[in-house]
Amino acid sequence: MILAFRLLVLLLLAFVIMPAAVAIIAAFEPRPIIAFPPQGFSWRWFERALNYEDFRIGFAHSVFVAAIASTISVVIGSMAAYAMDRYSFRGKATLEALLLAPLAIPHFTIGLGALILAAQIGQSRGWPVVILAHVVLVLPFVLRSLYVSLKNIDPRLEQAALSLGAKPGRVIWTVTLPALAPGLAGGWLFAAILSFNEFTASLFVTSQRTQTLPVAMYNYVREYADPSMAAISALYILLTTILLVIANRFLGLGRILGTEDGRQ
Repeated sequence: MILAFRLLVLLLLAFVIMPAAVAIIAAFEPRPIIAFPPQGFSWRWFERALNYEDFRIGFAHSVFVAAIASTISVVIGSMAAYAMDRYSFRGKATLEALLLAPLAIPHFTIGLGALILAAQIGQSRGWPVVILAHVVLVLPFVLRSLYVSLKNIDPRLEQAALSLGAKPGRVIWTVTLPALAPGLAGGWLFAAILSFNEFTASLFVTSQRTQTLPVAMYNYVREYADPSMAAISALYILLTTILLVIANRFLGLGRILGTEDGRQ
């Protein structure tokens, strides 16, 4: 039974990893067509992906949006998570449902709603609307990360500080925030990765002036069919893997995600 379960897990992992592996291998095809297996070895498509102007501009835009959206999400998410974890108040369940609602709403619906809102306030496809859409999309993940981190903080530490005469604001600044730092950093990182990779909603709210890298990739594939897309996908996978490995090494993703007990 255990052997069958392990085999099933390995098959599922292979099923998930196979598309990424195929894309990475196909990126080295020397011919201007996407083929697998490649009929040779070449770095030319990586060079083209790195030098293509729309990709470089889109990358800069994605970094800009991801940095701002993730920072805003961490600020809002930390306050909301702390309030919902430490206090009981009327409308608590409703607030939590609203903040987590984007998990159940299709991204194209959020993108279309943001586009309609932008048209109403005269900010059609500007940076504020793009950032707003990304904040809405990544906030639930930040909230989840911080909520789990708060559960791993021993509340007796805060109670001890209060009993010694510290004011609530000082307790949060000197006790809660330092203990919550891994969750804050992990939530920010997850939000940045999700925002950086967001395509569906971005397609509705970005323009040529504000397009992110996923949108630039979509526009590219409509005109060309060479392995440049496989090359930039390989770079995407490499960058995301490096960030997650670093996060796991220095932050401990098990504690942030709740798979390990942070109080041990």
